[in-house]
Amino acid sequence: MARVFSIDEIFPDGGPESVRLPRRQAGSPQGLGVTLISDYTIGARAWLPSAAIVVLLGEFGVSNGAARTTISRLARRGVLEGSRQGKHSSYRLTEPAVANLSRGGLGIAAFAAGPGSWDGSWTLVAFTMPQEETTQRRAVRDHLRWRGYAPLYDGVWLSPHPMTAEERTGLEGLALGGMSVFRAQHLQLETQANRNPVDAWDIAGIAKEYTGFIKRWSRLLPRITAGAVTGAAAVRARTEVMDTYRRFPVIDPLLPIELLPPGWPRARAREVFVAVYDGLAASAQDHVRAVAASVAEGPHAQIRAHTVAEMSVVGHHPFKPELTTPRMK
Repeated sequence: MARVFSIDEIFPDGGPESVRLPRRQAGSPQGLGVTLISDYTIGARAWLPSAAIVVLLGEFGVSNGAARTTISRLARRGVLEGSRQGKHSSYRLTEPAVANLSRGGLGIAAFAAGPGSWDGSWTLVAFTMPQEETTQRRAVRDHLRWRGYAPLYDGVWLSPHPMTAEERTGLEGLALGGMSVFRAQHLQLETQANRNPVDAWDIAGIAKEYTGFIKRWSRLLPRITAGAVTGAAAVRARTEVMDTYRRFPVIDPLLPIELLPPGWPRARAREVFVAVYDGLAASAQDHVRAVAASVAEGPHAQIRAHTVAEMSVVGHHPFKPELTTPRMK
C-alpha cells in the first residue's frame, strides 16, 4: 500500500532546464524560501530585499547564514534573479520559475472544489525492468506516484483518471524495460483473493491525515475571525497550512467518492484550508510588507498575498504543475 506522506520531497528536480526547483523536504530552507517568496510576489514578480528574505526565513528558525546560503542556491538553480541598487540587493522569481510554479496553483485551487465524476475505469501501468536498473525503476515509480498512481501489485500501478499526454510522454522517456498501459474496468471476483483497486491506497491512513488536518486548523478559525492572528504568526500559519494541504492531491488523487467510506473528509478539509489561507492573507501581507519596509524604504505595494480563488488564474501561485495538478473531471 502507498504510505501516507511517504514521499520525502515535494519539489524534485526535473522541470524546465532553465529552472530547478528545490527538493521540498520537511524544514528545507530552500523549499521554505520558494513558498515565502512565491506566496507574496508571484503575481507581479515583485522584488523582495534580500535582507527581508533573511528576516522572514529567520521567523521560521532559519539562521542568517543559512538564509543567505538559501538565496544564493535558489539563484544558482535559476529560481531567483537578483538586482542591486546602492547597498541594497533584491531578488524575485525568474520567468521560468513563475511559469513553472504558477500553473500548479490551478490544481490546488481546483482540488476538491466541486463534485467529481468517474467513468468506472482505471488506468493501469504494468512494467518490468532488469533487477540491476534500480535507479530507473525508482524513477518510474516516483513519476507515477507524483501523478496520483499507486501500486496495486509489484509492477502494476493504477489511477482512476485517464493518463494525460504529459504523463505518457514522461513514461516514454523512462521505460527501459517492458511497459504496457491499459484503460479498463475492474471485474469483481467472488473469492477472498479478490482485491479492489482502491485498496492500493491506504484509505484509513489518508482519512486520518484529513481528520488530523481538520482538527488542527479548525481550532484556529475563531482566532482568525477575531483578527487575533497577525504578524509573523499569520505568515507562519499560512505557510504551514499550505505546505500541509498541498500534499493531499498526491496521497488522495481525487479517488472516486463512490468507492470511499461515507463522510469522506476531503471536502471539509478544503473548506478549512480556504478559511485559514484566505483568512490570514491580509495580516500576512501586512507583515511581509512591513518587513520589506524595515530594511528598504518604500510602500512595497507589489507585495501582495492572494486568495485561493486567485490561485485559479495562471501566474499566481507557488506549485510545481507536473507534481501537484490533479486530474479534474
